Amino acid sequence: MEQLEKETDPKILKALLASREDYTLEDALENEMILNMGPQHPATHGVLRLLLRLDGERIIGCVPELGYLHRGYEKMAENMSYYEYIPHTDRLDYISPMANNVAWVLAVEKLAGIEAPKRAQYIRMMIAELARIASHLVQIGSFAMDVGALTVFLWTLREREKILDIWDILCGARFTNSYTRIGGVANDAQPEALAKVKWFIDQFEPNLAEVEQLLNTNKIFIERVDGVGAISKEDAISLAFCGPNLRACGVEFDLRRNVPYLCYDEIDFKIPTYTEGDCLARYFLRLDECRESAKIVRQVLEKMPQGPVHADMPKQVLPQKDEIYTKMEELIHDFMIVNFGINPPVGEIYHAIEGSKGELGFYLVSKGEGHPWKCKIRSPSFNNIQSLPKLVIGHLISDVVAIIGSIDPIMGEADK
Repeated sequence: MEQLEKETDPKILKALLASREDYTLEDALENEMILNMGPQHPATHGVLRLLLRLDGERIIGCVPELGYLHRGYEKMAENMSYYEYIPHTDRLDYISPMANNVAWVLAVEKLAGIEAPKRAQYIRMMIAELARIASHLVQIGSFAMDVGALTVFLWTLREREKILDIWDILCGARFTNSYTRIGGVANDAQPEALAKVKWFIDQFEPNLAEVEQLLNTNKIFIERVDGVGAISKEDAISLAFCGPNLRACGVEFDLRRNVPYLCYDEIDFKIPTYTEGDCLARYFLRLDECRESAKIVRQVLEKMPQGPVHADMPKQVLPQKDEIYTKMEELIHDFMIVNFGINPPVGEIYHAIEGSKGELGFYLVSKGEGHPWKCKIRSPSFNNIQSLPKLVIGHLISDVVAIIGSIDPIMGEADK
């Protein structure tokens, strides 16, 4: 006990022991045990530490400890221009950076009163949905691998690689894209990129069905996740569960439908839900969402209008390079925006998108300067992780691996 008190934060130890008052340490073999899981553990999907209180192999208490990947991203945003911060959003949920870019520029545009052209909005929808597919593929593969099914991970990563190839054509970067811009996107979607997207969507459904068939017929996988880590609809709402994890509890809430942004109100798609709220339901739901995202991308390709991809607001939207090099006025605007920022009006806003992991939002306060006076990030992984003590109680140590994998946390955005 003395050793534990030396190595553990007093607040964490107090919270852990408070879960039951009959805790004693008289005989190690007759009493409960405290187990450290992480922060360096392959099943925690990053640097996440769980302090588990065990009765045999059964969990009777859990305290998650976050912050090992904290980089001060909210404070950094308050010390750089709105444009300069775009690449940093790539490093939040680094599995779907394109969606992070979209969320940030939409918040800034709302603050500054900028509206991107229709074609740019359709391109943003396309990349956000492809990012969702890529993120869910990584989750399904790693989740299966966590409980012993290795092959599926290779199959889902193969499909994700095809999306990264699309990013390569679209913006020249496979991983940290920084593709969106305030008032539009970095460049128009090339015909080659759009053809690649169409090819990917056409071949995606049969390949996803193969993944589903392989896992659904795996008796070990099903028994490891069926009924494990279940949470009720009421508890999920009270713990601010969000995204696919919330919908797997039977709550039909999706910002794309409930608070439409971009052009989602012009697109036909369903919001999949399940009522079981366990690991298996969360897996099934992500499969369904991959199919719905593919359906959205197909409609985006059909409905995408022609036209510019940058708003015509020269004092707030960066001009194109060819204009900067050939026109004096554009050169001056570029100099002013890069050096002094876009200076949105005094005020505060909150804007969120339905990110791959759930509600990803930015709260910004402006004092009319070139950088935010205050920035707060609402990251879905942080909210989902805080449900872990509720999810793991009563389960075995081996189930913790499946439960963490099923809620799909990314510590880059949870710690910020």
